[in-house]
Amino acid sequence: MKKSRFSNDINIRNRQAGFEYELMDKYVAGMVLTGTEIKSIREGKANLQDGYCYLSNNELFVKGINITPYAQGTHYNHEATRERKLLLKRSELKKLEGKVEEKGLTLVPTRLFINDRGLAKLEIAVAKGKKVHDKRDNIRERDAKRELDRLKLK
Repeated sequence: MKKSRFSNDINIRNRQAGFEYELMDKYVAGMVLTGTEIKSIREGKANLQDGYCYLSNNELFVKGINITPYAQGTHYNHEATRERKLLLKRSELKKLEGKVEEKGLTLVPTRLFINDRGLAKLEIAVAKGKKVHDKRDNIRERDAKRELDRLKLK
C-alpha cells in the first residue's frame, strides 16, 4: 500500500502559547482557506508560533500563522502569512468580544487540526500573559513531575 504525502491526522500545536500565557477558555473555529493552503496543511507545513487573533467589525481574524506555500502550486499559490478569517457562531463572537475588552486578555491560536470531515479547524484560547515568576513556577512544577515519574519507573 502506497503512503500518501497528504494526511488527515494533522495536529499542529503551539507549544509556546502554553508557556507564555495562562490559557482559560478554548474555542474551535473554522478557517477560510484557499486551495493550496489546505494542501500545505495536510502536508503538515504550518507554524502557529507568532499567531494572534483579533476582532474587527464583528468578525474574527488570525494573523501571523505561517502556512508554507504549496510546492506544486502555480502562480495561484497563496501568501504564507496572510491574515485568515475564522468562522464562529455570532454568540461565541459576542462572548469573545466581551472577554478581549477586559484588561490583559488576548486570543491565541493553540492547535491546528483537520476534523473527521476533512475540514481545517483552529483551536483558539482566551489567554492572559504570564509574568516571569509564573513561568519559573511552571518550570519547577514540570521538573518535580518528571522526577516523580522517574521514581515510579524504577
